[in-house]
Amino acid sequence: MKVQINTDKNIEGSARLESYFSAEIEKSLDRFEDKITRVEVHFGDENGEKFSLNDKKCVIEIRPVKLQPITVTEHSDTLEKAFSGALAKAKKVLTTTYEKINAH
Repeated sequence: MKVQINTDKNIEGSARLESYFSAEIEKSLDRFEDKITRVEVHFGDENGEKFSLNDKKCVIEIRPVKLQPITVTEHSDTLEKAFSGALAKAKKVLTTTYEKINAH
């Protein structure tokens, strides 16, 4: 499973940020590791320099083997909260998807 971290022009993408979020994804989605080819995480700040609530966005796109890509989005006031929310949604969607496949 390859993990790719992307940021928009308003968020500074550092090596520490990439390694932290990559490790969290690998740890959280490890039970699906053989079923996923790639995970892309996109971070954005929708208002740039201006402050507003819930302007940080995290989009996680998961590329399962032999299935259509799965995309989840979460908005929050910090990148960490947006990431945690999106990752929770991604785990839920993957669990549901594979439970349905195994039921048939």
